Amino acid sequence: MSTYVKNDFTISNNKNYLDVELIYNYLHDEAYWSKGIPLRLVEKSIQNSICFGVFAGDPEKEKSKQVGFGRIITDSSTFAYLADVFILNEFRGLGLGKLLVQTMINCPSIREVRRILLATKDAHGLYKQYDFQAVKDKKNLGPSIILCKYEFPFLIDVIH
Repeated sequence: MSTYVKNDFTISNNKNYLDVELIYNYLHDEAYWSKGIPLRLVEKSIQNSICFGVFAGDPEKEKSKQVGFGRIITDSSTFAYLADVFILNEFRGLGLGKLLVQTMINCPSIREVRRILLATKDAHGLYKQYDFQAVKDKKNLGPSIILCKYEFPFLIDVIH
């Protein structure tokens, strides 16, 4: 397990520290991309992803409060997708989103992937700092037809 500390905040990929209820409540009630998502799907997504929790305090040493989350879906060789990245509203503006994204894209499990994708409607500036860019030519994505059950007109792409 890896832990990254900055000031009084910790980012850990230890799933034992995750507050699943907090994650579920945020994704179900607040996140535009997942409103109404069932708890069982949140639990399953956590179980099958590389997850990162952002904590006020250090969950390894003391009582802490989870204030953010993000997860990576990957085959660990050619493709990774950043999903469900959020910082609770009251903790925004402290650089935690930047620290979380930086920690996620530097995760050893995806260091050699050729493509990292994500979708966002409102955080283009954050991801641009890490060389993510809007997909202008969809042909660069590989297949000539991309099928998706849900519409993501705000797809962001970076090629490593």
